[in-house]
Amino acid sequence: MGRIDINGMRFYAHHGCFEQERAIGTHFRVDLTFTTDTSRAEVSDNIGDTVSYLDVYQVVKSEMEKPSNLLENVARRVGDAVMAQFAAVENVRVKVYKLNPPLGGQMDSVSVEVAIAR
Repeated sequence: MGRIDINGMRFYAHHGCFEQERAIGTHFRVDLTFTTDTSRAEVSDNIGDTVSYLDVYQVVKSEMEKPSNLLENVARRVGDAVMAQFAAVENVRVKVYKLNPPLGGQMDSVSVEVAIAR
């Protein structure tokens, strides 16, 4: 079993509970980790024998383009989409960060992490 991490994916999206957040949008970061059997690719050196992280990125990007009120919903949708799209993925962990959230104080981000397994 192998683990593949895609860290620091950056998106500008329209997620949030406040109307202004959804209208204006803000910056988000997504970290995603998944496990899959990498044994064939380890020997073959062939991308067809593993789950392409480029293809996984495209799924994450597509889900980030769909507005949600809550980060919990965004993280779950991303995880569910990866699991649905790639049968070889055994489990996935998704962490979504809202950068510079409008909370009336100074902070780097808030985040939600979900884990999904088959």
